[in-house]
Amino acid sequence: MHQCFSDTGIQHIYVLHGLGGSGKTQIALKFINKSSSRFSNIFFIDTSTIATIETGLKNIAVLKDFGDSPQDGLLWLTSKVEEWLIFFDNADDPNITLNDFIPQCNHGNIIITSRNPGLCVYAGSHSLVSDMEAEDAVALLLKSALQKVTVRTEQIAAEIVKSLHYLPLAIIQAGAFISKSRNLDGYLALYMENQAQLLSEKPAQSHDHYAWTVYTTWQMSFDRLRPPAAIFLQHCSFLHYNGISEEIFRYASRYRFPSVGPSKEEVQEPLEFLSHFLGPTGEWDSLQFLNTTNEIQSYSLISFDAEKELFFIHPLVHAWSQATVQNPRRHVSIMGSILGMAASERSQWDMQLASLLLCPHIELAIQMDAEIDLTFRRQYALIFQEGGKYKHAEELLEGALQKLKQVLGDNHPGTLGTMGNLASLYSKLGEHQKAKELESVVLEKQTQVLGKDHPDTLQSMSNLAISYSALGEYQKAKKLEVIVLKKQTQVLGDNHPRTLLAMGNLAYSYSALGKHQKACKLENIVLKKRTQVLGENHPDSLRAMGNLANSYSALGEHRTAKELEGTVLEKRKHVLGEDHPDTLETMGNLAASYFDLGEYQKAKKLAVIVLEKQKQVLGDNHPNTLCAMGNLGVMYSDLGEHQKAKELNVIALEKWTQVLGKNHPDTLLTMGNLAKSYLHLGEYQKAKELQIVVLEKQKQLLGDNHPHTLRTMGNLAVPYLGLGEHQKAKKLMGIVLEKRTQVLGENHPETLGTMGNLANSYSALGEHRTAKELMSTVLEKKKQVLGEDHPGTLQTMGNLAASYFDLGEYQKAKELVVIVLEKQTQVLGKDHPDTLQSMSNLAAFYLALREYQKAKELNVIALEKQTQVLGENHPDTLRTMSNLGQASKGLQTQEYCAGEADTGSGTESSRHLGD
Repeated sequence: MHQCFSDTGIQHIYVLHGLGGSGKTQIALKFINKSSSRFSNIFFIDTSTIATIETGLKNIAVLKDFGDSPQDGLLWLTSKVEEWLIFFDNADDPNITLNDFIPQCNHGNIIITSRNPGLCVYAGSHSLVSDMEAEDAVALLLKSALQKVTVRTEQIAAEIVKSLHYLPLAIIQAGAFISKSRNLDGYLALYMENQAQLLSEKPAQSHDHYAWTVYTTWQMSFDRLRPPAAIFLQHCSFLHYNGISEEIFRYASRYRFPSVGPSKEEVQEPLEFLSHFLGPTGEWDSLQFLNTTNEIQSYSLISFDAEKELFFIHPLVHAWSQATVQNPRRHVSIMGSILGMAASERSQWDMQLASLLLCPHIELAIQMDAEIDLTFRRQYALIFQEGGKYKHAEELLEGALQKLKQVLGDNHPGTLGTMGNLASLYSKLGEHQKAKELESVVLEKQTQVLGKDHPDTLQSMSNLAISYSALGEYQKAKKLEVIVLKKQTQVLGDNHPRTLLAMGNLAYSYSALGKHQKACKLENIVLKKRTQVLGENHPDSLRAMGNLANSYSALGEHRTAKELEGTVLEKRKHVLGEDHPDTLETMGNLAASYFDLGEYQKAKKLAVIVLEKQKQVLGDNHPNTLCAMGNLGVMYSDLGEHQKAKELNVIALEKWTQVLGKNHPDTLLTMGNLAKSYLHLGEYQKAKELQIVVLEKQKQLLGDNHPHTLRTMGNLAVPYLGLGEHQKAKKLMGIVLEKRTQVLGENHPETLGTMGNLANSYSALGEHRTAKELMSTVLEKKKQVLGEDHPGTLQTMGNLAASYFDLGEYQKAKELVVIVLEKQTQVLGKDHPDTLQSMSNLAAFYLALREYQKAKELNVIALEKQTQVLGENHPDTLRTMSNLGQASKGLQTQEYCAGEADTGSGTESSRHLGD
């Protein structure tokens, strides 16, 4: 304000706007008191009515002996070219055109205080006066309460002002009450029990001329609202005070009344309320909604965040409205039904509405025990599920299922549908065995009631297949999905969305069984058909394109995968928006492709963005957010930033445990990632102990032969190797290999990865010939299964070269690694970490062959690029640096000792572990 009124010679208008009781008048008076010397005259005008305004202007005329009418007062102001100041206080009535009373001239100064933000149109400058800063609020309370400022009183005051949401008038009233009772300690408990009474109580000795209590100021504003606006505010006080969206009411107005659900008579009151915002044709009318909300905003009883397009109510106004409404149970019921109607009709892809907006409102409705139809309770559960609040959803669905069984019977489609939803939720909770059992019951009942070829029966069969997959029973899953696809094709046709969904699910099973070529072929068909039927920008088409990218990635065609994911990302941004969860999922997949291509810095940068956006959109504790956190942790680990990875994994593990429990598969996966971080930091004992815990839990939850269990068993072998327990590591690898061969087949990529790891264990035990023979077998099989140029094949070829090296067959090792390096340069690019590692390995082989100059030249190139790509502290970079030192030492030895060099034990080549 000082800045605004510092210039002279032009007219200045400053508006202070905000909620009643926020301190607008007090700020204006403080400014005037401090700055009175700069103004020639100061006039105070009560602006609450036209009559008081006219009286104020008339008084100016009389005071200046310039007449006795309001027009004379305005004339004096316009004709007197001075630095006068008018203070229009309490300009709260939006029906008064204040411009009629503002002197139309180019001089003078005007301050306006108002609850109506619309008056900012008159202002050169304006400020929203909202809640106080915590420190100022504490100081105001202690001053008003006549309390000494000590550490203890400040701590107590901080809790009180927090409960008062830092509203100045509420703080002054609390201070006045405390000054009478002299009981600072007991005020908070008293306030919690008697909030309405204490906020309605006027201080006996007011600290200023403000004559109203907190609740009185809002009641006066409320009494001026037209009925639709008043009803809207009262209804909204039974939503959460934050995140109120027009979309909630828009979707609810479209409710179509399915056969299972409430009748029009049962939701008559919600329909009557929503009718205020419908046009003549019955369609939603945003203009009418805007007119209503603008009216409430004009008294600052509700505010609007233009950036987020959300309304919010001050928490104390929210509490006041609840406390003063008649028949609160009726309002709770109406809003409970509107939320259920909105949840039923929202767009399938509007996950953000579900997770960010609807969840807090539904939680409040449940807390207030809203009396709503069972169908709406089921919708509430589905919203919680999408919002990642699985425990909330489970409780609701289990309760709804019991009631539906009583009302509709065990075999009613509505009961079976809810049972299927509950099974899906069990899967989300990691309780796959419970999900499988429930889905088996649903499938059996639907087969009896609807027939084996009914679409709902086939959908249940597909869901059961998904549970088999989650339990690692991929063959069973595939068998069911083949049946589903065949029947869907017969019943619904080749191009029906459910047929294409079944085809996509079958492709997933092929991929899980390591048959990536078959999966890729099916995904291509799905994408082509979905594009023809739905269009290339439809969310289902984009999902098919994303799945195809995953298949290409599994085949090692990372560049093709990256291009596809880039396309999906751009289209999803356009169709769904930049912050939609599906868009963020694609962004995360693109980061993984960058990572696979060795573009680590790009990958990390994108993964950081995904994590931040997931937090904003879905919240800190949503499973999608925690997955993004885990993915970033893996990237940190592979970049050699193991301390960062550990810190992120510790946070993720704590949150997974809170959200889904300590035995959920994702919790255990994160625990395994934390163990890997310990491993990389050289804390082998900690890594071993954590992996043992994970392994035991996975055996109990998933069974001895589940892929997750076997992966953990294989990972446990690594700390054994680090601790020098080579026999234990070898034995464990042998068990994993045997089980993977039984479960997945001897040619599955994961089986071959285990065989390669077992070969590494033999190497660690000095059994280099056995290691070489096993690695040769792995290489031949990988060539057949994955192709000669697949990154996994080239990795194994590099490991075989290392085995030749261990056996002293340096020439063979060198020849093999030259081939690997050439192919990796073509397939992955010359700067990919795997390519650079092969370059470093080749340098190590030159070193062993005493070709020191060649070794040095290669190590220099590798070191420079590894430093750029991985950083100077990454283990691969440090290994190359060490080898470069050996090469330089060898050259010096050649120069001074005529070739009598000792290659020593410092030469290092690197092996890759399959898991």
